[in-house]
Amino acid sequence: MKYALIGCGRVSPNHLKAAKENGFNIVAVCDIIKENIEDMFTRSVLSEEEISCVRCYDNYIEMLEKEDLELVSIALPSGLHAEAALAVIERKIHCIIEKPMAMSLEDADKIIALSEKKGVVVSACHQNRFNEAVQQMRKAFEDGRFGKISNAAITVRWHRGPEYYSQGDWRGKWESDGGTLMNQCIHGIDLLRWFCGDDIVSVYGITKRHFHPYIEAEDVGTAVVEFSNGAIATIEGSVNVYGKNLEQHLSLFGETGVVKLGGTSANAIDVWSFADNPEDNKNGFHEKTMNVYGNGHTSLFRDVALAIKNGTKPYVDAKAGRNALELVLAIYKSSQSGEKVLLPLKTGAGKDFEGLFEK
Repeated sequence: MKYALIGCGRVSPNHLKAAKENGFNIVAVCDIIKENIEDMFTRSVLSEEEISCVRCYDNYIEMLEKEDLELVSIALPSGLHAEAALAVIERKIHCIIEKPMAMSLEDADKIIALSEKKGVVVSACHQNRFNEAVQQMRKAFEDGRFGKISNAAITVRWHRGPEYYSQGDWRGKWESDGGTLMNQCIHGIDLLRWFCGDDIVSVYGITKRHFHPYIEAEDVGTAVVEFSNGAIATIEGSVNVYGKNLEQHLSLFGETGVVKLGGTSANAIDVWSFADNPEDNKNGFHEKTMNVYGNGHTSLFRDVALAIKNGTKPYVDAKAGRNALELVLAIYKSSQSGEKVLLPLKTGAGKDFEGLFEK
């Protein structure tokens, strides 16, 4: 499969690693900053010989026109995801879009509509669904072992300091990035909707900017979510942990089972208990990862390749990306108004909250 990458920043080596491990033909990469491409290659798993075969561009439109591509992944700054995705899809090229898939619901809807019109596979890059611990939890869920779901919780307690935000002037801004809920916590939010249901009744949220006065958006946020099936869930996202990343937890509480995933990216099983088999003990399972991105990119890329081959939907489709975006925007909207927000939302964008913490 002829593959290219648009955007060569922080997460890009994970994309190249996933492409290589799936046997893709990596024909081109693109970034407006030459040094970003060079740094990415330095951090990637590609050999010098493999790198020499990759053509480098500083304009992705030129790349899309010149190269005969089947699949493109987009790892640009968040605010540029939608524009690039639409350009890729318009040319009937399949694509994988890093989270968040867009910064507005209007753009997310455009991506979904155009992909359906062009017959293109689009996947939102929520790779944590492929974590081994998450997959084991999902199997138990689909087998009905939890029974009726009572409540759930996602917590992301990480550290981000000035050195992180100085990597790009787009980071921490409402229009181009958002805050900890949009950037760091959105993977957990995707998992929460995946397990508790896409139909949400209401959200009440509070966000603050405590320790990062040099960014526009929040560095901590919490929310309570009510699902139409009766389940309730809590969300906590923070980049205010002193010193280093602490944990990312996902907990699901059912009438006949409970699972709590932990580790730095929901890659470990802290609690595993079910009524149907008390001897089934997975406590202590831990998938080793090199960083907080986990190992899921390779599996997500493989799934997209199969979806393209078989003409099926990917495991994480564009609508899943919209769902995660919608919930984050609903939390922002609630924090702005001080009131509970009802879902679904038809419109909304990160830029709607500019000046929220300047009052």
